[in-house]
Order: sequence, then C-alpha cells, then structure tokens
Amino acid sequence: MPEINQFKGEVWPRKVAKKLLGKPFCSNSVADFPSSDDFQDLCFSTEEFVSSNIRPSGDQQKVTRKYKLFASTWNVAGIPPSDNLDLEDWLDTRDNSYDIYVLGFQEVVPLNAKNVLGPENNTISMKWNSLIKTTLNKHSNSFHSIISKQMVGIMVSVWVRNDLLPSIRHPSVSFVGCGIMGFLGNKGSVSLSFLLHETSFCIVCCHLASGGKEGDEINRNSNAMEIFSRTRFSSGPSLDLPRKIYDHERIILLGDLNYRISLPDEETRSLVLQKEWDILLKKDQLRGEIMEGRTFGGWNEGDINFSPTYKYYLNSDEYYGIVQGRKGEKKRAPAWCDRILSYGTGLNQTGYDRCESKHSDHRPVRATFNVEVEFLKRSNSS
Repeated sequence: MPEINQFKGEVWPRKVAKKLLGKPFCSNSVADFPSSDDFQDLCFSTEEFVSSNIRPSGDQQKVTRKYKLFASTWNVAGIPPSDNLDLEDWLDTRDNSYDIYVLGFQEVVPLNAKNVLGPENNTISMKWNSLIKTTLNKHSNSFHSIISKQMVGIMVSVWVRNDLLPSIRHPSVSFVGCGIMGFLGNKGSVSLSFLLHETSFCIVCCHLASGGKEGDEINRNSNAMEIFSRTRFSSGPSLDLPRKIYDHERIILLGDLNYRISLPDEETRSLVLQKEWDILLKKDQLRGEIMEGRTFGGWNEGDINFSPTYKYYLNSDEYYGIVQGRKGEKKRAPAWCDRILSYGTGLNQTGYDRCESKHSDHRPVRATFNVEVEFLKRSNSS
C-alpha cells in the first residue's frame, strides 16, 4: 500500500477537508499510463508505482546520456479546449522533436466553489490529454503519458517516447493545497517524482497566490515555502528514493507564479508597448524577491526576451485594460506571471519563449533543455 503522509501540519487539513467537504481532498488520475486501475488516490499523500524492470546484474558502470526535454506552462482560464484546437505550434512538433514533454496547466476548470469544494472534475483534463496524445503521436515518434494528475485547476502531465518507458521507475505524486483556508486546492502545487534510468527528476506545477497590490508578492513567497516544506513522496520501506523536492537531481518548477511588475499600471503598459523589457524586468517581482533572498534561492531561469504573458482579452492580441470604455473591468497591468525555473546540475537550458495561442487570457510559456541522465551499462558491453 502507498504510504500516507503523516508529517506535522497536514494531518489536520485532511481531517478538516473530510469533515467540511464530505470527501477526501484529492484528485483522480487522467493518465493512460499507469491506468486508473493501477493505483489509488490518497488525500494529501503520494503514490508510488514501481515498474517491473530489473537492474542488470554483473559488473556495471555509470554512463551519461543526454535527452531533449520540452517544458511548458499554460493557464487556460477555465476554458475547455475545442475538439479541433491545434496544439502543434504550442508543442513545437512541426519543426522539432523531443524525448520528454513536461506540461503544466492552471485553471483547467474554473476556480468556482463547485470545483474547489465539490467532486473532482477530470472530464476536461481528459480532453486536454487526448488532444496532447493525438498531437504528439501525429508524426514519427510515439509518446505515452507516464503520469498525469490534477488537483482542482492544477494539472501536470509527463510524456515520454515509448522506448523510454522501460527506463522510467518509481513515479510518485504529491499534492499541496495552499488556497482557501490555507489548504484547499484552488492554489498550490501538484508535484511528480520519477527516476529515468539512474537519475531522479522532480516536476513541480504551481499556481501561486494572485493579486496585484503592493505586498501580495509576500503571499506568493509564502505559497512557495509551503510547497517546498510540505511536498513529500513515498519511498517504501526498503527503497532509498527522494522524499522531498530538493532531494532530486533534476528539478523543474513551472506554473502561474503570479508575480507582477512593481510599477504604476500606466507606466507598465507604456513600457510594454515600447518593448522595454530590460526596464520592466528590473521591476519584476520574482527577480526582485530572488535577489533579496526571500524566495527561490539557487533557482535558474532563462533570459526573458518576450512580451508579458498576462493579461489578454480572449481571442485577442490586446492586453486587458487597453481598450477604453469597457465598464466593470478590473485594471490589471501586463506581467510575466507564467514562468519556468530549474534547479540542480545536468539541466542545460536551450530555449525560453512564449507561444501565441489566443485560447486564454494567458500565453503559454515554453522552455527546452538538454538533460544529462546517468544509466547503468555493463562493463563488457559496447
């Protein structure tokens, strides 16, 4: 049986959630591997699915191999995808091929009371996964999902080439809710852990506290600290596997981190129109908080040479609030809310950009990496 997290600070949220909501606070799998018949979901816990491959016996040596990894985060604003939504541009499948795809979503469902407090709705997540599967398998390479998990609106899905499946071991999942009441899943993270050959990976998909007021960045820092301290992966009684995020060798964190630009709204809009990225980035909250040592110490991010990814009118290239005369609109200045960070050695970032899909009020952000992975090789093999 998978191990249930019992560490301090999470026992009472599970009990309160069950008492208030009349259900375990967790999520159903929407992956096609492992299937939902292969494991159970546990409230504020982790799952471990041990594959059947066995390490080779005899004399061995560790050899390094490089793989191409594509990572992307997209806040889809609770808008379900149409049946004919084209994902080829987003997933960069026309011109490039990758070995691993790491895809994070926020607001897969609207963050209303029904979805936050009611039964988990994975119908839309399944539709996204179906479109992803169709897109990735349209060309020569065949891909399979090793894990795909959802907590309210946060969803993360990892896809690998079919020939890598036997090399994936010990996938595990951990949920951290830090939204309403400090533990509900409208904000928080879904984190995945797995071994590729002999190298451990951790993928953290986040949706941090919103808000454009001065001081709201403190709430985002607090969410990040909660995620780092509360995320736990089960390791089993006889397995020496990573338990915490920082125990892993290759770590990617992606999501709607919600950090804004600390300038007056009108000045921000003017500088965005002039594409004065250097001036704006000096006032970027995330970079400022990192420089001050208040969050994400030691994390890396690629150079930002693209427009802020939030907030757009739907199906438009116009930023929210630019069009005059629309009553009842909240003034929300453009910001680089959607980010991808990495931690650890062996992750050589080769690209960082945004995609121009107009499906939501956010633009997807993408990063590519050459990832070093160690594997065991028989000493007498070629």
